[in-house]
Amino acid sequence: MDKTRIVILGGGFAGLKAAMYFDKNLARRNDVEVTMISRENFSLFTPMLHEVASGDLYAGDIINPIRRILKDVKFIEAEVRSIDVDARVVRCGDDVTRVDLNLQFDHLLVALGSETNFFDLPGVSDLAVTIKSVTDAVLLRNRIVGFLEQATLQSDHDRRKRLLTFVTAGGGFAGAETTGAINDYVRDAIQYYPDLSEDMIRIVLVHPGSFLLPELGEELGNYTERRLRERNVEVIKNARVASYDGAIVKLQDGTTIPAQTLLWTAGVKPSPVIDSLPCRKEKARLLTDEFLAVPGYSGLWAVGDAAAVPNKKTGKFHPPTAQHGLREGLAAAKNIEATVLKRPMKPFVYKNKGQLATIGHRAGVAMIFGFKFSGFLAWWMWRTIYLAKLPRWPKKLRVMMDWTLDLFFGREIEQMITLRDVDWLSKRLARFRARADA
Repeated sequence: MDKTRIVILGGGFAGLKAAMYFDKNLARRNDVEVTMISRENFSLFTPMLHEVASGDLYAGDIINPIRRILKDVKFIEAEVRSIDVDARVVRCGDDVTRVDLNLQFDHLLVALGSETNFFDLPGVSDLAVTIKSVTDAVLLRNRIVGFLEQATLQSDHDRRKRLLTFVTAGGGFAGAETTGAINDYVRDAIQYYPDLSEDMIRIVLVHPGSFLLPELGEELGNYTERRLRERNVEVIKNARVASYDGAIVKLQDGTTIPAQTLLWTAGVKPSPVIDSLPCRKEKARLLTDEFLAVPGYSGLWAVGDAAAVPNKKTGKFHPPTAQHGLREGLAAAKNIEATVLKRPMKPFVYKNKGQLATIGHRAGVAMIFGFKFSGFLAWWMWRTIYLAKLPRWPKKLRVMMDWTLDLFFGREIEQMITLRDVDWLSKRLARFRARADA
């Protein structure tokens, strides 16, 4: 029997939501085959990444294995390398084992998400720290603890100050939330280092705009700045990072900040796989119609950060946020199903319900249905809403337990990954690749 082949690229919010819908519907049919391709075999709940970086949660708390979520949808862990829309083939593979794989499709849903954009600034892509993956969050936490340990061994004052200075580039959600979280973590941990004092710590947030969290408006942005400053965070507005050499952060106005850590949250861009596609794009994202299909290419669909989805009510495009990605993934899956079953499609219509952010020290900001909240209430709303959105009850219970234990016992400061571990792993990987090539 000839099967209709549906392939989903990406296991983020949009891609997984589409796969979950197919798993309960089309994927159960004998004449349909649905396959998901993702570089990881788990789904990451990105809104809680900064809590992993600050020791509030463990990495396993915010990831869910895709194979435990999907039953009838086939899953492949691989890196997507290219898409041939004419031959209707996706080329993917594994860079470690050197395995290549080509998959044909009748319908292709592109949900590849976004990657960090370093804007070709000198040294930034090689030396800055990011907060896009669970590995990033774990390594950032280990970096902080490692630098605290190294600082106790330093007799040179300038060297010690560089180790204990943390600069964040970008005052959006990721930048403001992570800055507030690591500021709390470092200042709470310093009490266990008798050779160090809190006045040695320097946390700096560099933002290109006139107020933080521009998505929430000036009032909540200014509140966020005040709360961060109260916790001894330096906020530098209307400024951009120009370069970084691993020891000095240089701003475009010539200001220099000696720092061993630059956290880069100042921009994202769609997956480079999209660049080579001959389709029409809007700011490097695939332009879709109101049904989330790519015009001119039958069977090609796009959602999430990979898509520029028009909003007919505003005349603009839907923002590439998680809440929009979830709804787009579901809507695209339903329209693909309608196409396969020869039913009418429905246009994608959605209005933003609100956004929330935590800013450290049990404080937050939120805008829900146009109403503004700040302080402890917004922080409590953030935890309540995102806990409800976290997939699977086992993970919800783990997060609730960690948050409860944190109230009584505080954060742990163990360094789970050391430089010795990284060196050992890199040598083992080199030997493994050598054997694979042989």
